[in-house]
Amino acid sequence: MELYFIRHGQSVNNANWGKPEYVENPDAPLTEIGLEQAQAAANFLQKAQTIVDAKTWNIQNRLGFGITHMYTSLMERAVQTAGPTARALGVAFEAWEEIHEVGGIYAREGELKFKGLPGRPRSYFEQNFPELILSSKLNGTGWWNNRPAETAEESHLRTQKFLAELLTRHGDREGQHEHRVLIFSHGDFFVHLIFAILDAPYGQAAHGFRTWFAMNNCGISRLDFRRNEVMFSYLNRTDHLPDHLITW
Repeated sequence: MELYFIRHGQSVNNANWGKPEYVENPDAPLTEIGLEQAQAAANFLQKAQTIVDAKTWNIQNRLGFGITHMYTSLMERAVQTAGPTARALGVAFEAWEEIHEVGGIYAREGELKFKGLPGRPRSYFEQNFPELILSSKLNGTGWWNNRPAETAEESHLRTQKFLAELLTRHGDREGQHEHRVLIFSHGDFFVHLIFAILDAPYGQAAHGFRTWFAMNNCGISRLDFRRNEVMFSYLNRTDHLPDHLITW
């Protein structure tokens, strides 16, 4: 299996990061720049979708991507980022609720701080992303369904479960064509995923350092799962974006 991970485009929270008067949006949509980034990623992947030489080692995807499966978080910024690529590639496009950002959807201020919020309902996705395959469990009350804010420990356990399910669905099998899976998700979820793959405590590094894996908006990373090994082929690739669309 080849796993491709794309962080969502610039959200309104990203654009206003560090402004003392700004109150973080619990389910932030993309900015205009974020929408441009999403379209730029879609255009790049569409042009490079066909693998032109299947026999040559294609570690940098110079010979194409050949995406076979697509998944997205149900947070608004992730779905907005994934939509253009799904339409450009025509690949089945499925919601995977468990790849949401750490914490989930919750209030950010006042007496309701950390109280769970509903998230977008089924009707929102059906109206705006009709190609998105949704779980039958998703109804009109919103996908997050007012659950409390998730802890860091719960996030890491969720990521470990996701990794096990990913390998069950798409790991290499005898007689099966290789799956090339594209996921649209979030920066902190990506960091948790890396530590889950390494089977290491979240953020731990040698000599007392803490570790972080940087991920730009619409940065692409590739990890190859080959039976008994994982290869980090590249992390946070942004050469598909023009300079003015490089954001954090």
